[in-house]
Amino acid sequence: MKWETVIGLEVHAELSTKSKIFCGCSTSYGSGPNTRVCPVCSGMPGALPVLNRSVLEYAMKLGIALNCAITKNSKFDRKNYFYPDIPNAYQISQLYDPICRDGYLEIEVDGSKKKIGIRQIHMEEDAGKLVHMANGTHMDFNRCGIPLLEIVSNPDFSNAAEVIAYLEKLRETLLYLDICDCKMQEGSIRADINLSVRKPGSELGVRTETKNMNSFKAIARAIEYERERQIETLEDGGQIFQETRRWDDEEGTSYGMRSKENAQDYRYFPDPDLPPIQIDDTWLSKIKETMPELAYQKRERYIKDFGIAQASTVVLTVHKNISDLFEAVALKSGQPIEAANLITGEIMRLMNNANILPEDLSIDTEKLSTLINLVTNGKINRGAYKETVEEVFTNNTEPEKYISEKGLMMVSDDNAIIEAIKTVLAENQDSVTDYKSGKEKVFGFLMGQVMKKLGKGGNPELVKTKMEEMLKA
Repeated sequence: MKWETVIGLEVHAELSTKSKIFCGCSTSYGSGPNTRVCPVCSGMPGALPVLNRSVLEYAMKLGIALNCAITKNSKFDRKNYFYPDIPNAYQISQLYDPICRDGYLEIEVDGSKKKIGIRQIHMEEDAGKLVHMANGTHMDFNRCGIPLLEIVSNPDFSNAAEVIAYLEKLRETLLYLDICDCKMQEGSIRADINLSVRKPGSELGVRTETKNMNSFKAIARAIEYERERQIETLEDGGQIFQETRRWDDEEGTSYGMRSKENAQDYRYFPDPDLPPIQIDDTWLSKIKETMPELAYQKRERYIKDFGIAQASTVVLTVHKNISDLFEAVALKSGQPIEAANLITGEIMRLMNNANILPEDLSIDTEKLSTLINLVTNGKINRGAYKETVEEVFTNNTEPEKYISEKGLMMVSDDNAIIEAIKTVLAENQDSVTDYKSGKEKVFGFLMGQVMKKLGKGGNPELVKTKMEEMLKA
């Protein structure tokens, strides 16, 4: 029996503000337990929240980037529930008047484009963290009040590939807006998967929610697992229950945690301590004027202005740090094609070998620009270029000093090259005879022998020209 899979996503993105959403506590990651708290974020009686203006402006930026309508009159609501990591016994969120509505994000999977609807984006505060230890469960409130944007999609996904394409593009958008570092391993972006199955043309099935997924690989596995679990249950005559599930990536399975609540179970009501938000056209226009160039816009510009191949533009915009590196090197060297080839080739290879993530890459753009000019101006050959790039990448070495010390500067002296060719031809008379009798592949061997004698600084173009002349003589 054929089944359709229907998936919707709720993505939580931690914002890269310096302070929390409703107080002045630091948002820095990795501090000692309960060292980044105050009366507001720890829920002390009488403490009053004050909205961080940057959180609102970040939300507006994301809404604009995702083609949303910005709500001119927005407000906060209290989501009431009791859990130890919520010191107030409620979370400040937005249900009735979220800051952004009715947007979309276009994805592409296997050459086919599809628009995924964005139902809403709302601002909210994060909860604390429970730390389970042998002597009991401890509460760390450092994360309480960390600003979040929750991006809620429509149930427009039909498979894991579409979900991953959407998450990759959403992550890319957040990075280029510079509002979230998107470090999934630190939980700064995480997704809840709402999934159901149905027979084609029938009503939506009962959905389950798999919570707090923080890796693309795990998300894809969890979707396939839950899809198969629901289909098998229904085909065996069983029933799907609306519940929250937890994914165990090591086991490759999920298990039910609790029944899934509906909005009425949280008894939402407007937060009486936070005034409504009013956004006028002037403010919104200023936000639009500060919108940065997004990744897809950069790709289009790189193709149009620099003539870079589309496949290369994808690599160059994989992370904002990489595109910033490319643009700096292209500008300083004046050679965007060479800069693109360097970064998509040698730099990416070195990063992979060293297990360096794009966001952690740091390399001197001036030194890379110098190397590009040296190789394109015939001062060093491609072998020396590659060697010196690796040295700069690994040890931040001064390229010209390294080239000088290692004797990598190109040998372009006609007499030195001619003498090297004469020696090689004299030592390899059989190969010379073979070449003159029509075996042209021998030329490559002879070239290699000359380059070996000249060392790493041999000028291959000049060697080729001179040797052709001497073999014809």
